[in-house]
Amino acid sequence: MVSESNALEANYRTRSLWLGGLSEPLTPRAPLAGAVDCDVVIVGAGFTGLWSAYYLKRLDPDLRVVVLEREIAGFGPSGRNGGWVSGGIGGSPRAYGLPPESEEIRRANRETHAAVDEIGRVAAREGIECAYRKEGSITIATSEPQRARLAQLLKRSNRSGGGLRALVPEELATFISLPGALAAAHSPHAARIDPGRLVRGLARVCERLGVVIYERSEALEVRPGVVHCAAGTTRGGAVLQTTESYTTLLAGQRSRYLPLYSLMIATEPLPADVWAQINWRDGLLISDLHHLFFYAQRTSDGRIAIGGRGAPYRLRQPISERNERSAVVRERLGQTLRRHFPAAAGAAITHHWGGPLAVPRDWSMGVCFDPVTRVGWAGGYAGHGVVAANIAGRTLADLVLGRDTELVTLPWVQHRSRAWEPEPLRFLASRAIVRTLEKADRFEDRSGRPARRVRLLTPFLPPA
Repeated sequence: MVSESNALEANYRTRSLWLGGLSEPLTPRAPLAGAVDCDVVIVGAGFTGLWSAYYLKRLDPDLRVVVLEREIAGFGPSGRNGGWVSGGIGGSPRAYGLPPESEEIRRANRETHAAVDEIGRVAAREGIECAYRKEGSITIATSEPQRARLAQLLKRSNRSGGGLRALVPEELATFISLPGALAAAHSPHAARIDPGRLVRGLARVCERLGVVIYERSEALEVRPGVVHCAAGTTRGGAVLQTTESYTTLLAGQRSRYLPLYSLMIATEPLPADVWAQINWRDGLLISDLHHLFFYAQRTSDGRIAIGGRGAPYRLRQPISERNERSAVVRERLGQTLRRHFPAAAGAAITHHWGGPLAVPRDWSMGVCFDPVTRVGWAGGYAGHGVVAANIAGRTLADLVLGRDTELVTLPWVQHRSRAWEPEPLRFLASRAIVRTLEKADRFEDRSGRPARRVRLLTPFLPPA
């Protein structure tokens, strides 16, 4: 048993820079065994599930809340993402049936901005040291087509209250030195975190509040009032499914999301003279506007952690450990690192990892709860998960407790996306998206002209 536990811990630490760098043991908590009664059972111990449990107990300390997790808390994307706590709605106004300039969309954007601060407040209040630092985010354009997309992004942000502001070159230089940047915009509504430390710290806080977390307890059947695992059953008044991309592994839910992998690399810690050349403000987040865009942070221990999309989708196993690394994506990210941060070009790449994110058919998140069956779920963040999960957790808590708050009237509440097409159509669509976007980026970088081929993907991309 000891050797098995050691092997599990070693495996968990390989899943990301963040999990590998934790000082705490990753030994799984006890699994569910036998029958357990509770008031709320939550399936999934990532950010959505743990935030739901946290706010439920803060609002009603007497609630009996149980969380079931297939592996360990933070095993999935919550412990593997880019560490971006960033504002912006997780979806398209059109998908929610609203015009971008509507007060409902502006209110939704304000809520995401407030959530950036809420996460920092909770971390400080509960003593979770997660390297939270709020310096905003920079979006850069490095080609004329990207500059045009940035102009459209600024226009949409202005209409919807997104908070994005164009920077002149002199202003950009006060944030970071980025060779090749033709234009840039800054959002103040973003913060850097170490997601592994946040999700694991949140799990400990939940336990301190009285939440019971069972790990290595895969949910085999989820239905109103009951969740069955291999060695036990929970019976509760409310059941919340917070499994994001792993939802597609549950019976009858394979087509709810398209599970796409986002992959990352991280350098060794960089010396002070390299950071002086890059002039990167600590806590500032950086991304670009390639179709297969990159996103990056300066970590609290002095690394560059940079990620992007483009990992291949596999027909037979869309979610699999073998999908978490890709030599092709690693090389593309390495090229991006060397191009934008030449002072770090000689740094060793010490980590390469990835995780699956859940993409709904309309690329728009949903938070749903049925007051009759007492079953709820949230997910479909399509890469906006750190802030979206906090909002979803607070919203689910209000819905379970019947609270009439502003959260329960946000656009994504009770939003249901239609299912993806069955395989192999979903597989073909995924491969086509990646191939087309890769070719489009190469064409635009080479020619300086927008790639028309991207229009072919309109049926599969977020509504404008």
